[in-house]
Amino acid sequence: MKVGGYGPLPAQGRPEKQVLHRRGADAGGREPWFRIWRRHVVAIAAVLLFAAPAAAQTLKSATDNHPVSIDVHALPLGGFDLRDRSHVRFGRLRFRSGLVLTSPYGRFGGLSSLRLDAGGERFVAASDKARWFTGRIVYRGKEMTGLADVETVPMLGPDGRTLAAHGWYDTESMARAGDWIYVGIERANRIVRFDFGRYGLRARAETVPAPADIRKLPYNAGLEALVAVPKGLPLAGSLIAISERGLDAAGDIKAYLIGGPSPGPFSVRRTGSFDVSDAALLPGGDLLLLERKFTLLSGIGIRIRRIPLFAITPGATVDGPSIFDADLGQEIDNFEGLDVHVTAEGETVLTLVSDDNFLAIQRTLLLQFTLIE
Repeated sequence: MKVGGYGPLPAQGRPEKQVLHRRGADAGGREPWFRIWRRHVVAIAAVLLFAAPAAAQTLKSATDNHPVSIDVHALPLGGFDLRDRSHVRFGRLRFRSGLVLTSPYGRFGGLSSLRLDAGGERFVAASDKARWFTGRIVYRGKEMTGLADVETVPMLGPDGRTLAAHGWYDTESMARAGDWIYVGIERANRIVRFDFGRYGLRARAETVPAPADIRKLPYNAGLEALVAVPKGLPLAGSLIAISERGLDAAGDIKAYLIGGPSPGPFSVRRTGSFDVSDAALLPGGDLLLLERKFTLLSGIGIRIRRIPLFAITPGATVDGPSIFDADLGQEIDNFEGLDVHVTAEGETVLTLVSDDNFLAIQRTLLLQFTLIE
């Protein structure tokens, strides 16, 4: 199916390791003040590091071009609030569970995007070094307890060589439309798609025609969020692409509607020095925008804004209220992935994943919250 002038967008159609308590916590699950202070210092250093291009991102073609199974260990979090582990309500979200993920496999990490199946179990994730990670989330009741059946492999380019071999390694965003997965490559400022339904992890990238302005986005602040709009919603058939910090003349964040009924550029109001890190759609159609910030005056923080889908039109500047805010008083890190699913009980669940940038001072966190309407 053809969409607008920007190319085709198909229509939508191992046992885990468990550690129950954080080392050094008191009987109530609270961390001593010095551990919280250290986390603050470490987090500031981490942000300073991931804000700049990393020399380690320059990759040679990987030698493990076939899917491999890996072990991923999970350390459950005792709560989201470092100051009060019993605190579960944060804005319009209620904390469900969280995991700190580690693996003996050296290429695990750098997770920059995440898409779940309808039940919130099977996942496809992408690292910023152009690798796929697939598997399933293991639950005990409503709580996540670990990951199982995890596999990884480099993403392949059109010629069968890895994307990294082409220099297209900073894969920061992902959208799924039926059998197809779309991936935004930040520093190359381009979009590719994979026939994942037919070929799975062996799918090869196909370049998606996109607005010429995308190629002009800043080198390290380009496309950071992709969302495919399904049938039955406003803008059905469109691909929403949002930059991290590509700014228009008014200082707002550049974004694009690719394909669908009304392709064209729009902007997202930038406030509070926040930059975009991902986006996802609620079942009713509103867009959730995951953002992060670091300033010397206001510190480090993350938030999620809710933007009506019908407000997104070519030439518009859209905005919406924050439904979730967190800072260093909570279990935050460099959150770059967001997705939404609805449980069998009808609860709307948000899943967030953080990019550890392959640094020992950062963590891969997997968190889930229930949306309170």
